[in-house]
Amino acid sequence: MTNPGSGKCAEGISRVLIDERTLQRRVRELARGIQAFYGDRQPLLVGVLTGAFVFMADLAREMKIPLRIDFIAVSSYGNATTSSGVVRIMKDLDRAAEGESILIVEDIIDSGRTLQYLIELLQQRNPADIRIVALLKKRKPDAIRVPVDWVGFEIPDEFVVGYGLDAAEMYRNLPFIAVPDLEHPVNRGVGDGTNGLL
Repeated sequence: MTNPGSGKCAEGISRVLIDERTLQRRVRELARGIQAFYGDRQPLLVGVLTGAFVFMADLAREMKIPLRIDFIAVSSYGNATTSSGVVRIMKDLDRAAEGESILIVEDIIDSGRTLQYLIELLQQRNPADIRIVALLKKRKPDAIRVPVDWVGFEIPDEFVVGYGLDAAEMYRNLPFIAVPDLEHPVNRGVGDGTNGLL
């Protein structure tokens, strides 16, 4: 296994798609744009668990304005890489959303179904407004079109891991975004990750 921090491939990884330095630079750029947008307002960052936890932590640290943090967890049933379209809340927000300036923090937008569901769910709670930042957005012509205010990177329609994204709960701690080696997976291998559900 090579050093993951170097941007080289780790065990079970086919290739690095976005290296650590590029990720860090882009997160800083996103944070600057978001804080400029909010100005004196205090946004409520809503991280979509579990995949967005690394991105949200780094993004929040880069934002130099007052903010609050909450999390929501959803589950979408289907096979390993595609969603059935059935979305269920596994963990709801700990605070009321009414009157809040909500910023949904997503790791990856794939089909768009889960994000569309979250927007509709939160709109029912009468927030002041809802904005969305996603680290990754897959280029998929058949994806549901959802209004995303800030996107870190557009990527090909490939299964990716690292920086919070998993395959069977593996690879979340990699500091880069990578394509797993589907021919030679580590441990339980690829099959239960969150790609394709969002």
